[in-house]
Amino acid sequence: MPQICPSILSADFARLAAEAEAVRGADWLHVDVMDNHFVPNLTLGLPVVESLRKATDIPLDCHLMIEDPDRWAPQYAEAGAGSVTFHVEAASAPIRLARDLRALGSRASMALRPATPIEPYEDLLPELDMVLLMTVEPGFGGQSFLDIMLPKIRRTRQLIDRHGLQLWLQVDGGVSASTIERCADAGADVFVAGSAVYGADDPAAAVAALRAQAKTATESAPWVRAL
Repeated sequence: MPQICPSILSADFARLAAEAEAVRGADWLHVDVMDNHFVPNLTLGLPVVESLRKATDIPLDCHLMIEDPDRWAPQYAEAGAGSVTFHVEAASAPIRLARDLRALGSRASMALRPATPIEPYEDLLPELDMVLLMTVEPGFGGQSFLDIMLPKIRRTRQLIDRHGLQLWLQVDGGVSASTIERCADAGADVFVAGSAVYGADDPAAAVAALRAQAKTATESAPWVRAL
C-alpha cells in the first residue's frame, strides 16, 4: 500500500499540533529540518521535533537537510523520530550513520539531490530502510515537480528489486494529484506532499485521495508486474 507523508513545511507553524491532527489518516508526518547551510533556508530543529512528537500519534519522518548529519541525525532518532533521513552529499560515514540510526530504533533513510546519481551508492542499499529521491532542489516548498527525475526513480527501483530488498522508495517535491501517478508508475511507494495536502480545504481527504491515486497507479505499474 502506498504511503502518504504530509509535509509540515506547508503547514501553519504557529499551530503545528492542530495541523498534525488535520492530516489524521496519514502514514507519516514529514518534518523538513533545514539549517541555512546545506540548503538556503532555515526551518525548525530538534526542540520542535521533540514537542511535535508529544502532540501527535502520527510517526515522524524527519528529513535532515543539514550539514554534519553524522553528528545531529542520531539525536532526532533519540527524540522519537520513526524515520530519519540524511543527505548522502553531507554525510561523512553514511554506513555507520545508518547503523547508528537503526540501533536507536529509527528507520534509516538516505536522500539524494536531483543531480546526485543513485548508482555509486548501490552497495549502501542493504544498510537502509528507505531511499529519498528529491524531485525538486531541496530548500523550499511549493516547487514544480521535475519530470526529468522519473528515469532516476525507475533506475532506483530496479536496483532495489535486483537485490531483493524490502526498501521503501520515497519521492519529495512537487508531488500532487497531477504527478503522483507518474511517480508510482516509475517505482515510488512513499510520497511526500506539502501544498497538495495543506493547501486543500480538507487535508485529511486530500491524503486519502492521493493514496487512492497512487494505489491505482501502482497496481498497473511495470515494476509491480515484473515482481
